[in-house]
Parts: sequence; structure tokens; C-alpha cells
Amino acid sequence: ASQLIHCSNLYHNQWAPRLASEIVEATIAAYPQGMQGIYAATASGRSPARVFFSNSGTEANEGALKFARKYGKLVAESGVLGKGTSEALRGDPNLKCGIVSFTGGFHGRSMGALSVTANPKYQKPFTPLIPGVQTAKYNDTGEIGAFIDERTCAVIVEPIQGEGGIHAAQVEFLRALRRRCDQVGALLIYDEIQCGLGRSGKLWAHQLYPEDCSPDMLTMAKPLANGIPIGAILVSDKVAEEIKVGEHGTTFGGNPLACRVGCTVMEHIAQPEFLEHVQAAGQVLDQELKQALAPFMGSTVVELRGTGLLRGIQFSSDPTPVIDRARDHGLLLVGAGGNTVRLVPPLNTRLADIKRGAAIIADCVTQ
Repeated sequence: ASQLIHCSNLYHNQWAPRLASEIVEATIAAYPQGMQGIYAATASGRSPARVFFSNSGTEANEGALKFARKYGKLVAESGVLGKGTSEALRGDPNLKCGIVSFTGGFHGRSMGALSVTANPKYQKPFTPLIPGVQTAKYNDTGEIGAFIDERTCAVIVEPIQGEGGIHAAQVEFLRALRRRCDQVGALLIYDEIQCGLGRSGKLWAHQLYPEDCSPDMLTMAKPLANGIPIGAILVSDKVAEEIKVGEHGTTFGGNPLACRVGCTVMEHIAQPEFLEHVQAAGQVLDQELKQALAPFMGSTVVELRGTGLLRGIQFSSDPTPVIDRARDHGLLLVGAGGNTVRLVPPLNTRLADIKRGAAIIADCVTQ
């Protein structure tokens, strides 16, 4: 911060490419079995993925949707989707512009990201939203074929939903999305802004799943620079190759300060020992919550969900009083969809603090 906070993106700074390399290398190293999407090998031997920086999560998602729209046009113009469909799309490549998102998802508050966030609370004041967006039911494989077709350019989904109430995608659901996207020439986007970067106990939440669930693009933000504003899109080579200089840009994205901090953060989070701590802490949190809330299960408490240090407690009614009482006792909680309290403690939380937090929650539920 005492050297250089920002410079024009007309000029090179050493930290942006270094952070991009660290993100790509750490991602591949953490998931050596990956072969599709951002892990797909390139004929030239080049890195299988590249990074575009932004300032926030919503901006990262906007960029991913933009890239998908352009890629969709290229697929339409290429004529690879079967004779009848190809002829129609070649006549008007703009027809391949559909975007599919899912119930319970949250992707941001700017116009494109808001349009794929299927929550009336956020959307209604700002309608009409961008056209071409459809909402399918999360974890319902039966709807995939009806919603995702040859006119779809992108599917955006959270492997583990945060705002929606801490719901994890089923393996068969993500696998079916990957398969269907390949069939119709659409891109699969994973929004890991909340569930990624160690939160699940893996570097990325999708790395909890088999290799045939891998995305074409992955968005990240919140923890990447430990509070300094930043966002990023990890993009497969086949997509990055089609984005030309000047087609996408950002004034402050990739600035030296945020990227320098990001390098330090990535070095810590990507360490196996650090991720092992998150896994162990998550197990302790799960055990402590189950023990502390056992008397209330089936009545006041409906269900405990989550993995790693991303946990949810679903209540039978509005949990706001519990959240308020916890704050008065020094514990900060946040609500989520479906009467759920969301627990997202710092990744370096001490086990003693986890136990204390679970005890406070139990006391607040009792009251």
C-alpha cells in the first residue's frame, strides 16, 4: 500500500499475473483428476485456464455472463449443433442467448447478476430484468432437459447455496448439468463466491464432487484479498481464447494492492494444512451443534446442513430473535432463505471459539 495502490490497466503490474498464475496452479494442484472445463488440457500445452479480474462478486458474475453470451454466438455460427438447429442459429446467432439459473440462488445485485437471482425480494423493485433468463428448480434433474436447450448459452449455479439456505448440490444434479451443457454447446458457470476458497474444506466446493462435474467458468471474490475489494473469473482456455483485448475491462480490477494481498491469501488458503484445519474445524462445529441443539431437533430446529465452515441451522419459524440474542451475547450470525441461520466463521477460527459459539447458539434457542 505504501508503494502503488492503482495504475491504469494500460500498464503492466507484476501482481495481477502472479495472482492469476497462483489461482490457476493452486486449482489444478488441488484437483489433479480434473479433465473437463477449466481443467481441460490444451493442444499447445498452455495452461488450461486463465483469470480475468474484477472488483467484486457481482462484477465477476457479470463478466462470466458476458463471456457466455459471446461464446454462444460463436457456437451458433459454427454449425455444430445438428442440421436444423444450426441453420436456425446461423441465421440469427443472437438466438443462442438463453441463461438458466436456479431457485434459491444468489449471484449479486447488478442488473445481469440480479436477473439470475430468482428471489422476488431482490428482483421486484427493479423489473423488467434482462431477457432470456429462465429459472429451474435446484437439484431437480428432471427439469434440465426442458430448460437447457440449443438456445442456451450459459447455466449458472452455486455448488453450495449460501443465501438460499445452505443447500448443497447433489452429485447427479451437477453431473447432469455438465452433460447437458456439453450436448447443447452451453457453458457451465459455478458461482463459488461464498462457498469457494477453502470455505467447504476444499479449495473449491466443486472439488468435493467427481471430475465429470467440472465447470467452464468459476467466479470468486469475498475472501480472495481478505477484505480488500476484488473479484475474479477463472475461465477455461476454450472460452478465454475467444475474448479479445478490449471486449471486457475494469478500471480497478487487478490493481496492485488487491492482487498483492490476494497472492498472500492464496498462499495460505491453498496449503493442505490450512484446508485440513477447515475440515477439522467444520467437523467440530457440526458435532457441537448436533450436541447443543439435540433437545430442539424436530421442533424448534428443523435441520442442520452444510460442510466445512459453511453451515446452516433451519428453524421452524423466523430465527431473527435468535440472531438478535446471539448478537447481544457477542456472536454475529446472519439469516438465509427458509428460516435458516447461516454460520460462516473465519477460516482460521480456533476450535475453542467454535465450541463457545455453539454454546451461545444453544442458550439463545433456549431463551
